[in-house]
Amino acid sequence: MKKYALIFVHLACACVLFSVACSNPVQNKLKGNWRSKDGSTKLKITEKDFTMDDGEAIAEDYFVKGDTIFTSFQGNQPYTSFVVQKLDDHYLKLMGPDSVAVEYSR
Repeated sequence: MKKYALIFVHLACACVLFSVACSNPVQNKLKGNWRSKDGSTKLKITEKDFTMDDGEAIAEDYFVKGDTIFTSFQGNQPYTSFVVQKLDDHYLKLMGPDSVAVEYSR
């Protein structure tokens, strides 16, 4: 009986660790509509598209690796990288490829 309890405890812990490791809370917080503090740029992040509207809206594919968002137009390389400096539910600070940080809010 002790063997079964020990095996059950190990399996339960493994399931919890696996579920936490596979979740990506950064990407979930990123999704949505964002507006820059000065109101000149709108940013829309969906499940598949990263759209920055600063006069001309172009939807790009993206993926998140660590604290960096990599975008590409129709899967073409080179990737454009945006570094997430700060992120919470209502605030996003991105450093773009030109090393200028832009603050966004929902």
